Amino acid sequence: MQSAQRPADVREQALPGYAVAAIREDGLWRCLRLAPEALVDLDTAITELRSLRSTGAVLGLLDVDDEFFVLLRPTPGGIALMVSDAVAALDYDVAADVLDLLRVELPSEEDALDAPPWPEGDLAILADLGLPADELEVLAAEVELYPDEQLAAIGRRCGFADALAEVVS
Repeated sequence: MQSAQRPADVREQALPGYAVAAIREDGLWRCLRLAPEALVDLDTAITELRSLRSTGAVLGLLDVDDEFFVLLRPTPGGIALMVSDAVAALDYDVAADVLDLLRVELPSEEDALDAPPWPEGDLAILADLGLPADELEVLAAEVELYPDEQLAAIGRRCGFADALAEVVS
């Protein structure tokens, strides 16, 4: 049986992991899955998040291939972004796209070999939701944790852990 052709703008096959939107309205959180293409195509993730109209917070959570995570948050002027491991941009288009939007140069392979993974982007992306920038930076640097564990910890800290667990389990 032949598989259906994927859209031309999706550069890779779907990856393991998940793409979830966390939405807060009237003090309550709900989570829903985004299209699997959001793991490989940042524009897909951004478009889906922007289509979710809410009077409260809207946050995108990408657990990409059990290697790193991306946080996205629509803002009036664009989108706030954070990638847990800038080095992932050497191997994953979605991470490279995050760095491109942040106007951060891709790390060289030589630099990547000599340095531990480092987060890049708006580390204060969740500060108003209960997770200060310095704590997010420490959490992102926890190399002993898988990205889904890091995102679960973010969910606990911001108050949407149960809603997240419901859609990813």
